[in-house]
Amino acid sequence: MGGQLCDSRGWHLFRQQTSHRVMTNHTAPVSPVSHHRHITRNSCDCKMNFSEVFKQTNQLCKVSPDGKYLATCVQYRLVVRDVSTLQILQLYTCLDQVSHMEWSSDSLFILCAMYNRGLVQVWSLEQPDWHCKIDEGSIGLVSSRWSPDGRHILNTTEFHLRVTVWSLCTKAVSYIKYPKACQKGIDFSRDGRYMALAERRDCKDYVCVFVCDDWHLLRHFETETQDLAGLEWSPNGCVLAVWDSCLEYKVLLYSLDGRLLSTYSAYEWSLGVKSVSWSPSSQFLAIGSYDEKVRILNHITWKKITQFEHPAIIDNTKATVYKEAEKRPGVGSDEMPLHNITMGATLFNTQSKYEICPLPVQIPVVKPDPDRASPKIGISVLAFSSDSRYLATKNDNMATAVWVWDMQKMSLEAVLEQTSAVRCFQWDPLRPRLALCAGNTKLYLWSPGGCVSVQVPTEGGFQVQSLNWHCSGDSLILLGKEQLCLCYMDTDQEDK
Repeated sequence: MGGQLCDSRGWHLFRQQTSHRVMTNHTAPVSPVSHHRHITRNSCDCKMNFSEVFKQTNQLCKVSPDGKYLATCVQYRLVVRDVSTLQILQLYTCLDQVSHMEWSSDSLFILCAMYNRGLVQVWSLEQPDWHCKIDEGSIGLVSSRWSPDGRHILNTTEFHLRVTVWSLCTKAVSYIKYPKACQKGIDFSRDGRYMALAERRDCKDYVCVFVCDDWHLLRHFETETQDLAGLEWSPNGCVLAVWDSCLEYKVLLYSLDGRLLSTYSAYEWSLGVKSVSWSPSSQFLAIGSYDEKVRILNHITWKKITQFEHPAIIDNTKATVYKEAEKRPGVGSDEMPLHNITMGATLFNTQSKYEICPLPVQIPVVKPDPDRASPKIGISVLAFSSDSRYLATKNDNMATAVWVWDMQKMSLEAVLEQTSAVRCFQWDPLRPRLALCAGNTKLYLWSPGGCVSVQVPTEGGFQVQSLNWHCSGDSLILLGKEQLCLCYMDTDQEDK
């Protein structure tokens, strides 16, 4: 059965009453930014202000691409706030609990997918009374996302039977057959012109390249993979990287017209590729693998120029090793910050700071379970800084450590050893500054100038499970299990 799309009186809104429930501006504004708790200037040369906490569900919290709005989901409600004041601007009611939420590229629309119902609802920020509902029917829904133009929605049905492309402007529907169920089967070029899709038919892997303007097929070619696991465009859109499953180490580089530019394989007969990441400059392709190494390919010859190892003992290096050291402040001691005295649950939180360790340093290693399907070993996360100067990595069997590599010197720059397993880390979108969290009440920051550990001053023991930078790099969204908090960076050089 096919799905159906309906909106409330078409694309151009007709001003009349509609039957769906939409509430706007009925909630009193929350405290403005000036009421945020002020922390202090730290070693990264910035002051931090933290907001109060807000509810969220399933960590569905995203800043609009233009940086003006913050959208959060609380069960079946979608809340849109002004980022600068945190005042509620719009409140929408969905038909069920939201599984996935995403902004359109122009920040005008928000997609809310309810996978268990096979439904997608789209809300307009400019015209709150307008709404759209897409029902995939009995064929089900496992994934939903925007196209780069913000006017088409791509839904992947259950069992990956097809991808349905819905047009919000014309209500036209297109179908793409045989999408492959894999780690990363769809990717758009950075300029939004092309979409690459992994396809599986007749027990063979293929790649389809579509033009996003009218969704016509530009190229279709077979890949030299046994079981394609993922694909990703280079940031400049000239090269498509395709990699095989972990059972075979193989990375293939294709041009836009489907020509095979190069094939790279580091070894055979062992678990292979675990993660792949392009540098923002498109000059480097980093490949993380199960042998606990990162291999760097260059964009000229597509050959390996270096490899980064993650040894258990760090010695003979110019890198700085920062180790988190904890201590509990005594009640009534001079070290107890004043703002903690009145915060109840945070009174007995463990304080921490970074200490520079003399070499050699032993990094804690967890022995993986060989009987498990996905062993906790190898490089699972690769992240380049926005200027391509640094690369941050995480080796799964060294869960408490983050490694930072200098891509100019092609050497280890720093290692951050935490007291708990690292949950998430992300680079500032504009500066060489890395934020990370470890499932506790602290936020950690690294920059070439040093490291800092900051206690998040919220009530109830807010534990940071994940984080996201604002596109300006001036604030961070900290996500707990059921709450969120904003951290505002003040990088002024003068104290007020």
